[in-house]
Amino acid sequence: MKIVNLIENTEGHSGCVAAHGLSFYVETEKHKLLLDLGPSEETIKNAERSGIDLPAVDTVILSHGHYDHSGGIIPFTKINDKALIYMQDTAKDEYYADDGEDAPERFRYIGIDKDIIKLPQVRFVSGDLKIDDELELFIIRKRSHELPFTNSRLLVREDEGFRRDDFRHEHFLMISQGGKSILMSGCAHNGILSIMDAYMEKYGKAPDLVISGFHLMKKTDYSESEIREIRDIAKELKKYPSRFVTCHCTGTPAFDIMKDIMGDALEYVHSGDEVILI
Repeated sequence: MKIVNLIENTEGHSGCVAAHGLSFYVETEKHKLLLDLGPSEETIKNAERSGIDLPAVDTVILSHGHYDHSGGIIPFTKINDKALIYMQDTAKDEYYADDGEDAPERFRYIGIDKDIIKLPQVRFVSGDLKIDDELELFIIRKRSHELPFTNSRLLVREDEGFRRDDFRHEHFLMISQGGKSILMSGCAHNGILSIMDAYMEKYGKAPDLVISGFHLMKKTDYSESEIREIRDIAKELKKYPSRFVTCHCTGTPAFDIMKDIMGDALEYVHSGDEVILI
């Protein structure tokens, strides 16, 4: 099995471009798949730099309906129009970020390119889906923890106006391979602790490996309460026997706080890096 990060926010040693977004290439016994496709065609260029054969990809999983995970989908379909693209039906809704009253444009569209919805290879999902004996998608039906504090500015636009995003458009990938289980998430907008609880409820045991952003990044300094929340998340994750690999929206300041608590149980993967499977 092979897992390579194709793009995320920080530079690694591969020469791949870093950008705000996320994409992973995964090679299993039966599949060559992509989890997300980053913010732009730079994801495609990074795959070429990494020697990834994108025309051979058979499956694409869009973790949720944001541009920084979907911007490379249309460029990808120019070189591969056969791979099935799975997303929750609600991923096509209108998602916005509230950048504040002082921003040039307060409410900024952060949803997917609407041309993606028209693609014939897209498979809209409503809830859980078992693709085959290697791949399963699942959602959170009821969160066990509050949403992370960084989600407060993320919105959905409806006819009557904006409401806070409840992230029904987010699903998670479980990969079974060689007796091992891997949980992959894009941003963990629902909260990594709620996702872990949902996984435990569905599968009865913790995954061997978890790969996910934790959506704890901020452009400003953390408050004391936010630091406590980050520490509390790390303390809860440390109780699991799982190994955690994070990136993208976790942010390096939050990662450093969590690393002090979790030690070897937590790693960071950079743009173009391969996840070493132990």
